[in-house]
Amino acid sequence: MKQFWDERYAEKEFAYGKEPNQFLKENLHKLPKGKILFVDEGEGRNAVFAAQNGYEVVAFDYSESAKNKALTLAKEQNVRLDYLVSDVMDVPFETESFDAMVFIFAHFPTIIRKQAHQKLVSFLKPNGKILFEAFEKSQLQFTSGGPKELAMLFSEEEVKEEFSFVGFDFLKTAIIDLTEGPYHQGKGVVIRFIGTKHEKNE
Repeated sequence: MKQFWDERYAEKEFAYGKEPNQFLKENLHKLPKGKILFVDEGEGRNAVFAAQNGYEVVAFDYSESAKNKALTLAKEQNVRLDYLVSDVMDVPFETESFDAMVFIFAHFPTIIRKQAHQKLVSFLKPNGKILFEAFEKSQLQFTSGGPKELAMLFSEEEVKEEFSFVGFDFLKTAIIDLTEGPYHQGKGVVIRFIGTKHEKNE
């Protein structure tokens, strides 16, 4: 899988474009200004957007090609990113060190997914905010992108279970029109939420 992403991100064109994700663009202002972590950030379009809006941005992905593209985009836009190449289970961040966290189409293998989410949210301060968008299970009916394995897609029930330590400001499933580079085009089904980490992890 790592080779797949390295090859995709090594292409000259940005796989999902240079413009930020629409859900993030519309809702970034709801996240507290401060230190923000972008999970599985890919080529940097969302992290760069946050940096342009005054956030201290940290991002990670396990693809070196993704990091290179992200830093190129950051240089183009004259912003700074702290970008780490790491597998999700090995990221070395300090507990309760981020004010906000962004998951945009971060689909982890099922065997580690719940554990990965718990690990990542441990890096978030109490009352820190999460912004999340990922493909819902019925996305398999569409050709606009996302994993082709049902178990890697989400249901609302799975989101609630795997983020049980989060209070949801809202959680909804939506059919949207994707226009994000060559690999996210057309109608798709996503789950979106913005939430707040509880005072204590439960």
